[in-house]
Amino acid sequence: MKKFYQTICLSLIGIAACAQMDSKLKARLDVQVQELEPKIIEWRRYFHEHPELSNREVKTGARIAEQLKALGLEVQYPVAKTGVVALLKGSKPGPVIALRADIDALPITERNSLPFASKEKVMFSGQETGVMHACGHDGHMAILLAVAEILSKNKTELRGTIKFIFQPAEEGAPVSDGVSGAELMIKEGVLENPKVEAIFGLHIQSLLPSGQLAYRSGGLMASVDGVDIRVKGQGAHGATPWDSVDPIVISSQIINGLQTIVSRQTELTKDGAVITIGSMHAGIRRNIIPEEAMLEGTIRAFDDNMQKKIHADIIRTATKIAESAGGKAEVNIQVMYPATVNDAKLTEQMAPSLQRAAGVENVKITLPVTMAEDFSFFQQKVPGFFFFLGAYPADMKLDKQPTHHTADFMIDEKALTTGVKALINLTMDYMMMNSKK
Repeated sequence: MKKFYQTICLSLIGIAACAQMDSKLKARLDVQVQELEPKIIEWRRYFHEHPELSNREVKTGARIAEQLKALGLEVQYPVAKTGVVALLKGSKPGPVIALRADIDALPITERNSLPFASKEKVMFSGQETGVMHACGHDGHMAILLAVAEILSKNKTELRGTIKFIFQPAEEGAPVSDGVSGAELMIKEGVLENPKVEAIFGLHIQSLLPSGQLAYRSGGLMASVDGVDIRVKGQGAHGATPWDSVDPIVISSQIINGLQTIVSRQTELTKDGAVITIGSMHAGIRRNIIPEEAMLEGTIRAFDDNMQKKIHADIIRTATKIAESAGGKAEVNIQVMYPATVNDAKLTEQMAPSLQRAAGVENVKITLPVTMAEDFSFFQQKVPGFFFFLGAYPADMKLDKQPTHHTADFMIDEKALTTGVKALINLTMDYMMMNSKK
């Protein structure tokens, strides 16, 4: 039977994927994860109660650096403004692996009765708002700190080196700061010295059942770009629209025209795409036709060529519609994050590690999602594997879905240990697969 299993393993996923840490070591690590659970929850609650916005995570970074230094790791802080990088060298030679967690929060006022709910307030875009970990980054930090602590205790078992990357500004750096946290970390050499061979990361998914893991090979999350369209016309009295070139009417036609790019000009059998206009500003009074209107939107795609084509289609559609009405449209597209694409070979190798961590029945292949992640910048430089950790509270009714980026966001803290086990299994198994005997 053992020989039969080895044959199947070789035929399906290759020799490397059959190498995994032994069952006794896995069992010992699982016990250590469970013993650490109260501390994991304590860390998560601290970060949840004290959130900080992108590139403003000063106290967050300092707290993380302090914890990692206490483990005896080589710690760099600050990196890329407020980030932290720590190095753990195993007792045996092997590959360099990076594990990443994002650390920033969002400008959202929390709406729940949690005893550790955020009470932080800041000025954002000229108005006061609350600050909240409404996307699970507090959980990501707690998970990676736990992985660092447990693997530090088992240093003699490590075949290689681990870089723990606590990255700021995943939600998007302020305009004044420029690039995202991942981009800046890469520019500052986070993947070098020593050179990273592969990178792993996870994202809590509040609408996936607690304790489940979900992944897919190839495009997992979409690219994201911003689009601004300034429509210029000619103002007039609202009672005499024939004296105007009405930018509001032109803008309405442009919005409708943009929808045909996805529905009629994009080959959706290859990959999905989204164009959404989320903001339209024009005029100050009901009986005045203004001179200008401003549209703001977002673009999502999973394929680089499709992304470029959609950009060109938006520019052509907006400018030609405006010209046909005697107006002018100025289109500005801001390229933001590329698609999060899991390396096919790495995904095939590492999927069994997720199954060992959570159980075969709790690991699913998911459809791609149209949200975006700047983990994608790391994947452009080295093979990367990114997956979702389900944290939907089991006792929450479906009519109160804890959607990401909302004031009602909520997670089941019991899922955190599953995330810790997943990253530990990925790390240990990858080292076994890729270290020289």
